[in-house]
Amino acid sequence: MKVIGINGYKKSGKTTLLLNLVQEFKRRGYKAAAIKHLSEDIGLDKGDTGKYKIHIPEFAALTEQELIIHLKNNQKLEEVLNFFKADIILIEGFKQEKTFPKIICLRKEEEREELFDGLQLCTASFSPLDTEDRLTNFNIINKKDLEKMADLIWQRAFKLPNLNCGACGFPNCYELAKEIVQGRKNLKDCVTLKSKTVLKLNGRVISLNPFVEKLMINTIRGFLSSLKGYNDGSIEIKIEQKK
Repeated sequence: MKVIGINGYKKSGKTTLLLNLVQEFKRRGYKAAAIKHLSEDIGLDKGDTGKYKIHIPEFAALTEQELIIHLKNNQKLEEVLNFFKADIILIEGFKQEKTFPKIICLRKEEEREELFDGLQLCTASFSPLDTEDRLTNFNIINKKDLEKMADLIWQRAFKLPNLNCGACGFPNCYELAKEIVQGRKNLKDCVTLKSKTVLKLNGRVISLNPFVEKLMINTIRGFLSSLKGYNDGSIEIKIEQKK
């Protein structure tokens, strides 16, 4: 899964950059999706829809023009990502997320120290900034700069599973993500992403750390080995829960 974050303070151009990049990827024939973190409540307060929002933790509002899915309970970003079928996902906000690379939108040079967390691929701004480090500062509304950013994103965007299992040799996914951004490691170093076991819950893929994966495989194979006709190979199990 290709994921890129866009971080920055208010009025730094985050939304403008996201929309411009979505259009650039669309021009290239890719399907791009976006997730935006909002500090205020989402407005669904008209009529019966507002009542749903108060009393029902999960519901969908469907019209001929659009579909809105409302999840009242706190959701992890990984769970939300499972709703999207896209070539690349752009995430605006979510500064505390540490499992994918980011573009940092700057209003002034001094914001680097406040916003850099080791996952930055580059910076972007509306006007040129004096820069002394190796990062390139792109113009948010310049066509050639947008094309260069899109190239960089497509080559280096990624998403780690946020399991913090330690199987890669690092204490958490954040430390591995920083090494990948710096070019010292790559996605092949994430043991979980190399897993051949796929677990789906209500259609959503659930990531497994190596210990849980091994335990589940050994348990399932242990039960099945006593059945007549059992042979080692690919196993597919589907359980329909009846209420």
